[in-house]
Amino acid sequence: MTETELKALMLAGLAGDAASHARLLAALAPRLRAFFARRMGGPTAEAEDLVQETLLAIHLKRGLYDGSQPLTPWVQAIARYKLIDAWRRTGGRRMDSLDETEELPAEDASEAAMARRDLGVLLDRLPKRQQALLRDVRIEGLSMAEAADRHGMSVAAVKVGLHRSLKALQALVGRGGSSPDGEAGS
Repeated sequence: MTETELKALMLAGLAGDAASHARLLAALAPRLRAFFARRMGGPTAEAEDLVQETLLAIHLKRGLYDGSQPLTPWVQAIARYKLIDAWRRTGGRRMDSLDETEELPAEDASEAAMARRDLGVLLDRLPKRQQALLRDVRIEGLSMAEAADRHGMSVAAVKVGLHRSLKALQALVGRGGSSPDGEAGS
């Protein structure tokens, strides 16, 4: 199903068509399964739990979706945040780039650019040090030690700062200050 078809289902669901909303969630489920399976080394019970958590979040947060924007980057952002939360809960150390968009098929390259723009909007709302740590470690892929050297900090301080940065991003998205759809303020 294309981005256009998925978005049409979302908009119909938002207009009150429960069948379209159910079709949207059913169409997103296999894409989410593939996304989480690739990140977790194959299909697992935890990956399936993340699929369900993400579908529930899409359902609960659907009122925050801005119909003038593509749907896929919004869904991808929710999936990434669910994955980050799972890794945090389980002590997982592997973190992929926050702006990676290859997992859920997008209609064209402009959607990847929109996702990067949305991430930039979120990052710009953070203090400069938090922005720098997230960009260095999670986007550019520096190690904690490399980031510590770059910023004149201890590795422990980088870990704490990065954790606080991720929590701040999560709070921005969770309170609607800047949701995954890139719309500021609710």
